[in-house]
Amino acid sequence: MNPLNPNKTYLITGAAGFIGFHLSKSLLEKGAEVIGFDNLNNYYAVSLKRDRLEILKSYDNFRFILGDLSDKRDVFRLFQEYNPQIVVNLGAQAGVRYSIDNPDAYMQSNIMGFFHVLEGCRYFPVEHLVYASSSSVYGGNEKIPFSAQDKVDEPVSLYAATKKSNELMAHAYSDLYRIPATGLRFFTVYGPFGRPDMAYFKFTDKIIKGEPIQLYNNGDMYRDFTYIDDIVKGIENILCNPPAKNSKGCRYKIYNIGNNKPEKLMDFVKTLEECLGMEAVKEFLPMQPGDVYRTYADVDDLIKDYDFKPDTSIKEGLGKFVKWYREYYGKNC
Repeated sequence: MNPLNPNKTYLITGAAGFIGFHLSKSLLEKGAEVIGFDNLNNYYAVSLKRDRLEILKSYDNFRFILGDLSDKRDVFRLFQEYNPQIVVNLGAQAGVRYSIDNPDAYMQSNIMGFFHVLEGCRYFPVEHLVYASSSSVYGGNEKIPFSAQDKVDEPVSLYAATKKSNELMAHAYSDLYRIPATGLRFFTVYGPFGRPDMAYFKFTDKIIKGEPIQLYNNGDMYRDFTYIDDIVKGIENILCNPPAKNSKGCRYKIYNIGNNKPEKLMDFVKTLEECLGMEAVKEFLPMQPGDVYRTYADVDDLIKDYDFKPDTSIKEGLGKFVKWYREYYGKNC
């Protein structure tokens, strides 16, 4: 396995987002040149995205470009001017439930936007394209743990369908234009500077305010929660190690990055309560459209190819998140 090369130029789309910010910061600390690209949309508080960016802009080896993946001219100018060797596509419209009410945003960003990234890699050849997929592609699969070799033909949300489409599009471009490509199916990522639309973030905010938290399927759900530092380490292991050619000469691979340990939602809430030193007011509701009962990552390929497995415990990860939350929002109750 090749170590991370700090002498490369890394293009990270969605650099002002949760994972994009943490990955960019880690690469910058290692001395790499990072080109960050983001449209700073208002899906959640733009102020949080700008605060992430302010931290990244303190590094001399960081360049930020405001633009939109759905504008092909923006994307091509990016490739032409900076000539990145490695591209990490984290720019996308996130959220399962939001996709039910705002489907257009997903088609524009996740489908057209990703197409433009692929076109950029086609006309301005890169050494490796790494892109974000999602555990949502497994839909209602009942076989557990979820393996990257499983069939994922029955998505239960438009968001999941766009992520599965990304995998198919990337495979086609990898095969046609010999673009080395790796897709990463992330499993419920959490941690400091996270996304306010995620359950753990909303739970924390509501518990502190004394408001009820909503627990769907009456709290009977399981999630393979993955701490952000584990996600970043997993990505960094992969960046300078594009897939080997398969029997057809295609350099393409998909990995799960998850904790390989699904947690009961109620146990997760109990741990959060302990970290906060406060008890939640709970409201139990039926399962929501697009949700799945359980996520559980099979990470055998990740261990085999990179000798790496996420291992941050929920107690440690939530403790770090709560500490950041109180410092960031000044809520030291």
